[in-house]
Amino acid sequence: MNRSEITLLLADDTFEILSMVKKRFESRGYNIVEANNGEEALEQALTEHPHLMVLDVMMPKMNGWEVCKYIRSKESLNDVGIIMLTAIGPTLNELTSPLYGADAHLDKPFDLDELEALVEKVLLDRHEITVS
Repeated sequence: MNRSEITLLLADDTFEILSMVKKRFESRGYNIVEANNGEEALEQALTEHPHLMVLDVMMPKMNGWEVCKYIRSKESLNDVGIIMLTAIGPTLNELTSPLYGADAHLDKPFDLDELEALVEKVLLDRHEITVS
């Protein structure tokens, strides 16, 4: 599948991180939807039905784990891949993110190449999409 046919929803309340990740994936040709807080991420997910969401855990209004849990409770969104990003520590992230239904997690600070590899893996696992 061509990257321009794949929608990624990026949600982070830190402008610099959101901007950096958005720039990377836009440069690769992905269709990007962004959100600055958890409620906005949920609204965007419901209207845009992205292939994959990259969610910061610690966001205002609704944290990333709450968004993830809600997405997993909706049958119509059950195919959405979810990657959690957080600076709360690798052990807590590793233990907690899967409990809410996340496909993968990455600790901040992170390497963009590592995030891109995770995105491609989750797209393949969730949608059997091989990115071209």
